[in-house]
Amino acid sequence: MTELLILMVAAFVAIAGASVFGPRLGIAAPLVLVAVGVAASFLPVFAQVHVEPELILAGVLPPLLYSTAVSMPAMNFRREFGAISGLSVLLVVASSLVLGAFFALVVPGLGFAWGVALGAIVSPTDAVATSIIKKTPVSKRVVALLDGESLLNDATALVLLRTAIVAVAASFSFWGAVGSFAFSVVVASVIGWVVGWLGLIARKHVRQPAVNTLISFTVPFLASVPAEVLQASGLVAAVVAGLVTGIRAPRDLSPQNRLSDSQNWRTVELVLEGVVFLTMGIQIKQIVEGVERDHAGVLVSVLIAAAALGVTLLVRAAYVAPLLLVLGRRTHRGRRSEDRLLSMQDQFGTETGRLKVIERANELGRPASPRRLDMVARRVTQMLADIDYFRRQPLGWREGGIVVWAGMRGAVTVAAAQTLPVDTPQRSVLVLIAFTVAALSLLVQGGTVGWLLRLLAPKVDEKAVAEQAEAERNRLFEILRTSAQSVPDLPKLEGAPTAQRFEQARAHRLAVIAAQRAALLDARDTGTFDADVLENALLNLDASEIAMELRGSLAGGTAAD
Repeated sequence: MTELLILMVAAFVAIAGASVFGPRLGIAAPLVLVAVGVAASFLPVFAQVHVEPELILAGVLPPLLYSTAVSMPAMNFRREFGAISGLSVLLVVASSLVLGAFFALVVPGLGFAWGVALGAIVSPTDAVATSIIKKTPVSKRVVALLDGESLLNDATALVLLRTAIVAVAASFSFWGAVGSFAFSVVVASVIGWVVGWLGLIARKHVRQPAVNTLISFTVPFLASVPAEVLQASGLVAAVVAGLVTGIRAPRDLSPQNRLSDSQNWRTVELVLEGVVFLTMGIQIKQIVEGVERDHAGVLVSVLIAAAALGVTLLVRAAYVAPLLLVLGRRTHRGRRSEDRLLSMQDQFGTETGRLKVIERANELGRPASPRRLDMVARRVTQMLADIDYFRRQPLGWREGGIVVWAGMRGAVTVAAAQTLPVDTPQRSVLVLIAFTVAALSLLVQGGTVGWLLRLLAPKVDEKAVAEQAEAERNRLFEILRTSAQSVPDLPKLEGAPTAQRFEQARAHRLAVIAAQRAALLDARDTGTFDADVLENALLNLDASEIAMELRGSLAGGTAAD
């Protein structure tokens, strides 16, 4: 027991030290932790350490993916959903098949089916590994693409892995595999949505922030475990629950509860991510020893892994290049429709225009209710915001190069490799190849991505950026001012006790904050503001509300005394 406690304390110290000193040394914290894990693996206490892969897949990844999904701007995810879907499904399938042929060619006696299984293991990018890119000044669209891809591509990879293993028994069915994948994603999405929604309903009635956060820790598992029982993707279920929570939490949960959530989940993320990379480093020595016992050749396996990583990057580049063209054409089509949408927005903005729309709809035999008009007007505003977003955040060859290079492998590859059946041909070699691909990806891609960003970063017009930021702030202040004016002033209580007048002023201020928050969330849902700008404005409102609540508590305590 004492040894376990010492190991836990040492792990926490290593994680904290890597997070503090890694950036100062110009090295990403995950790389430092992998190196620490490799060094620790030579200590006798780690000689027989075995980490169950299910512990990573079912115990560590669901909360990590859930937390990432909660904090991801939902509007950016929606805007990039088409590209994210292609990266998460088509690219993983293509990479797995190409790598399957490669592994079947270079690993004697492996066969195409087992090659595809190994290809599925090393194909998906990892949300934990790609967190490195968030600490660099990169385009928000690149971050959205990488985040969304790493959240969803695990389901494709794990379904492909199961399908390839089944194919070895000569019972493979293409349509069966497609049906299995569709079932896995659809069922997981439904379960994740229901769990996220029910979780918010339950947490809305819990006032204690600590208890509320404790309940939030159960949400990813309440989503992932039932999904896995039904043979669906537990990871997708956890992601969907996180997206639902991230969208609805500002409307349903108090600022105190959300602040507690944010602080505690950041700590959980730090610990779990650190544990993933530490255990990855610790296990490498055992895997190498296993290959040596099987006389399979460690150097050959490492060379195959290096070549496999190169193949993966080439396939990724071959997919991303045409993807950029498709996204560019979509942006061009949006610009061509901008004048028509602006005209529609102007029409919906006046009572006369709305009446004309209603009359026109009645003439066509499609009656339009005021509610439906509001929905159409909201959709038009959203489309115009999307066009402006794509215009301000273009994806060129520089951003494409970063998307290719920043797609790193990590925890999913390491854990999935260890789920290969014990009767897999040359299992120890395949596991070593998967581990080496993940390690090289972190070392080569993670270690050079900062340099690549500096090399590819386009020149920024500081004046134009400042003008745009100023215009954004002015629009934001206008929304805050208008929404505050919509709250009627309370009648003054002349001659009333100071405490009563204070409570009235406090109640009015809280009503103003509630109105301003609702207006900002409406703007968030239509995408008319930058996600980071809105997030900062919402945080300021939360801070003001928390301060008012504290003043009320202090005033109440003083009055009671």
